[in-house]
Amino acid sequence: MAGNAGDQGSSGDQPKERDRRITDVGTLKALAHPLRARLMRALTLARAATASQLAEQVDEAVSLVSYHLRKLAEHGLIEEAEPRSADGRERWWQPASDGLSIHDEDFRDAPEKAAAHAAASRLFFDQRSGMYRRYLDERAHWSPEWTTAAESSESVLRLTAAELAELTVELRALARRYQELGRAADAAGDTEGRENVALHTDAFPFRT
Repeated sequence: MAGNAGDQGSSGDQPKERDRRITDVGTLKALAHPLRARLMRALTLARAATASQLAEQVDEAVSLVSYHLRKLAEHGLIEEAEPRSADGRERWWQPASDGLSIHDEDFRDAPEKAAAHAAASRLFFDQRSGMYRRYLDERAHWSPEWTTAAESSESVLRLTAAELAELTVELRALARRYQELGRAADAAGDTEGRENVALHTDAFPFRT
């Protein structure tokens, strides 16, 4: 999982860590929970939200969502945000960083760490696959403009490990450029015609 989930109490106007690199098993396990991963994604899209708002999105009880939000906050993955309304009875939450990244080299030095990383990677992949299956189920309801623009393809390449690493860096930089373009447009109020777009890439070696 990369790119694309501090201390409590910082406001949404303060600069955030660009991509927090998760390096400890405790934080990885805190994130690699089906509901918490969904809450992180929902909160990333909303920028800031209350437990009630998130509970409605994930169709779970507010008390359960509040519990899991506190767990995410305990590991510094989310933090309290400045209230967006006059009602001060509920906490507002926001991601503590501008993105999250998880790297194999941080978890390969012990079997239990490698197992936790593998389990987390499977969960994230399953959730991404679920998002794409939902798009396929709903594709008929999207306009031709969007279905034509959408992409799903596979390229089989012959690369060295160094070349694959270079390709990965270039893909992340390209995705970041378009992410910043969309955020700048949102900040300027230019939201017409814009939708949330999920860009999933999986690049890995295999042998026939």
